[in-house]
Amino acid sequence: MPTTTQTWLTQKVEECVATVTINYPPANVLTPQGLRELESTLDELAKNNHVKAILITGTGRFFIAGADIHVLADIHSSQEGKKMALTGQAIFHKIETLPKPVIAAINGACLGGGLELALCCHIRLAAEGIRLGQPEINLGIIPGFGGTQRLLRLIGQSKATELILTGDSISAQEGRTLGLVSQVFPPDDLMRQAMGLARRIASKGQLAVRSALKAIQQGSELGLREGLQLEATLFGALCESADKQEGLAAFLEKRPPHFKDR
Repeated sequence: MPTTTQTWLTQKVEECVATVTINYPPANVLTPQGLRELESTLDELAKNNHVKAILITGTGRFFIAGADIHVLADIHSSQEGKKMALTGQAIFHKIETLPKPVIAAINGACLGGGLELALCCHIRLAAEGIRLGQPEINLGIIPGFGGTQRLLRLIGQSKATELILTGDSISAQEGRTLGLVSQVFPPDDLMRQAMGLARRIASKGQLAVRSALKAIQQGSELGLREGLQLEATLFGALCESADKQEGLAAFLEKRPPHFKDR
């Protein structure tokens, strides 16, 4: 499938995996136009039955360096600021609740709104040598696209508070130790590894993939008892699927399964 090029990003679908590449030099700053393009692209990919996994990455030395400083400078009222924050939060919530796995392949500096975008992806992989951080405090503001909420849920309140209040950045390796990213690769191997992971997930039965994502995402917002009830309901529904029958048959017959996503 040919590459689709927009102002802020490009998109390509290959072997059931869509790659969304942020390409807005010199630093891939997050702009209102970029947010609109990201939202419309992901809406399109969500409806594309051929796409079973989505990769988001950047170009050059940056994943996303942060928000456009000129846009921030033009905000002078609390109403404007809140509107901007709510817009970004709504788009990132869409990513977090997408019924297809979204993998952030963090190729370069991932700061501010860039880290907030990565935080709402389901899986985060990083290249060696990159930096991750929420430096908004240095501009006299705080993260507005979900950073104060998602970061503490991933790495704990103490470290998240430290990073947000100091504006300090951390290395990819420290991010892995904290659970912020799951794996770290040499820069020239990141996309190969990310694509391999995406293809592995795309090969699974998509009914089960969607159910697992729903159980994990919705369950994280529930108490344990309610989360277990959700898991049981989703498990029960899958027990009636053709994919479950195929998976069991393939296991017993010692062959790869051929899921039909039904």
